[in-house]
Amino acid sequence: MSVRVRRIYDPPEPDDGLRVLVDRLWPRGLAKDAARVDEWPKGLTPSTELRKWFHGGGSYEEFRSRYEAELDAPEAAALLDGLRTTARSERMTLLTASKTPEQSHAQVLLELLKG
Repeated sequence: MSVRVRRIYDPPEPDDGLRVLVDRLWPRGLAKDAARVDEWPKGLTPSTELRKWFHGGGSYEEFRSRYEAELDAPEAAALLDGLRTTARSERMTLLTASKTPEQSHAQVLLELLKG
């Protein structure tokens, strides 16, 4: 399984494979054609409430726990299973606008996909 996380502001690379935007909001200042996003499963992203809580100073550990609970909901679980199935057969890059992708929901998704 070949899955990685990259910032959406980084230029696309030939080895990105399927480019999946995992943010609920479209990244500021980025044209859709320049981003080359293949999929945008908004139902897999953290809820607005959780995102605001985390950016308001919540701890990453608590965020991770709450986000994993959100991913247990039927729609999110189905989307995660779909990505997991796709990742078994093709290269995939999870894209986020987060300045610290290693401490974001994208990292949680990466670990769950590789799980």
